[in-house]
Amino acid sequence: MATTTTPQLEAWTGDFGDAYVARNQPDETVLQQRARTFGRILDRLGNAQPGSILEAGCNLGLNLRALRRVSRAELVGVEPNATARARLLADGVLPADRVLEGTLARLPVADGAVDLAFTCGVLIHVHPDDLAQACRELHRVARRHLLCIEYFAQKPEAIPYRGREDLLFKRDFGGFWLDQFPALEVVDVGFLWKRTTGWDDATWWLFRKP
Repeated sequence: MATTTTPQLEAWTGDFGDAYVARNQPDETVLQQRARTFGRILDRLGNAQPGSILEAGCNLGLNLRALRRVSRAELVGVEPNATARARLLADGVLPADRVLEGTLARLPVADGAVDLAFTCGVLIHVHPDDLAQACRELHRVARRHLLCIEYFAQKPEAIPYRGREDLLFKRDFGGFWLDQFPALEVVDVGFLWKRTTGWDDATWWLFRKP
């Protein structure tokens, strides 16, 4: 699949990304913590539970493994790193037809293909110049809801990350989403404090499309 190459994409599809896969294993405690979090977030949707969920940048599928415990939705993972995709298949997280090679520059699914599309710790690794396109793609494929779980900062800032200066960018991602798509309805917002949730001090935003 042809994609626009960026320094960020080159890192995540190469040895740097492979090392990330090796560091992040599906530990049972982590999966339990994530399942609790996703259960609470999905509860905000009440009776409008998604029948299909797509994660963009799913890596080896920690979030998808957790979602299987709290949702009956059909799950789809989009991931540019071949090692991560192979791990998803080897572990039986998803069937092959729902493990897709792709990037946020162009998600390989149709308009409105899933009820809910989300990222978790992925938009922080998208260069600010490419962020609007990433959000447009997520908005395009989501039929009804969008979820964003990322690091928060009042103002955009680049953070050194494992020896690189161009791989982690914090900002108010919720505000960015609303700036791009003012018609979005904010369903809820929350903070995942590492001390009590096991997550890495992340903020989540849940949106409904008009």
